[in-house]
Amino acid sequence: MSSDHTGADTGAGTDGDYEEVTVHDFVGGAPFFVALVDRFYECVMADPVLAPLYPPDDLDGAKHRLAGFLVQFWGGPDTYSQERGHPRLRMRHFPFAIGQDERDRWMHCMRAAVESAHTAPEVEAMLLSYFENAATAMRNQPDR
Repeated sequence: MSSDHTGADTGAGTDGDYEEVTVHDFVGGAPFFVALVDRFYECVMADPVLAPLYPPDDLDGAKHRLAGFLVQFWGGPDTYSQERGHPRLRMRHFPFAIGQDERDRWMHCMRAAVESAHTAPEVEAMLLSYFENAATAMRNQPDR
């Protein structure tokens, strides 16, 4: 599978063209990302530093938004953008103090969620690489 998050050439089709399979399709679609997000939030809500950053009265909304974003990012339907517009991840996360500790704890939870999915090693590596970069990009506090 290609490192391109939207898809990979899987071989020549019957007409000689290459068929593109997205990560979204490869992992079985939205149910994979919904389960990933559920596992991620189980860890987040048990973390004393991360849990207060998430609104307990809108946890289902937070899960829906993250799963929707991941579905779209990895090649699924663009429902997230239809509902929320451009992702603007840095802007949406700016109100929250995210330093190295928060970033590392977030990544710990996401790594555990991804690894527990038991997907193809190439997909796991692509997911973790993306999340490592995204988690680092969300930092908005200096090192202490």
